[in-house]
Amino acid sequence: MGFIHSSSTFGIIFSLIVVGVAALNIIIDLDFIDRATAMGAPKYMEWYGAFGLMVTLIWLYIEILKLLAKLNRRR
Repeated sequence: MGFIHSSSTFGIIFSLIVVGVAALNIIIDLDFIDRATAMGAPKYMEWYGAFGLMVTLIWLYIEILKLLAKLNRRR
């Protein structure tokens, strides 16, 4: 699976798709937090929402860095 991590066209397109999925996951996390608040979820559920959002933001950050590295290697 080396072609996924290479700076080829397929590798860059794959990274763009992963960044898109991570960005959409942020929307899902925010929707979960919004619905849990509206339904009056217990206090401990705040931690689930915050942890999920934090993991998704870190994932998105790492994937953007990988994409930028691939684009930089391509020059």
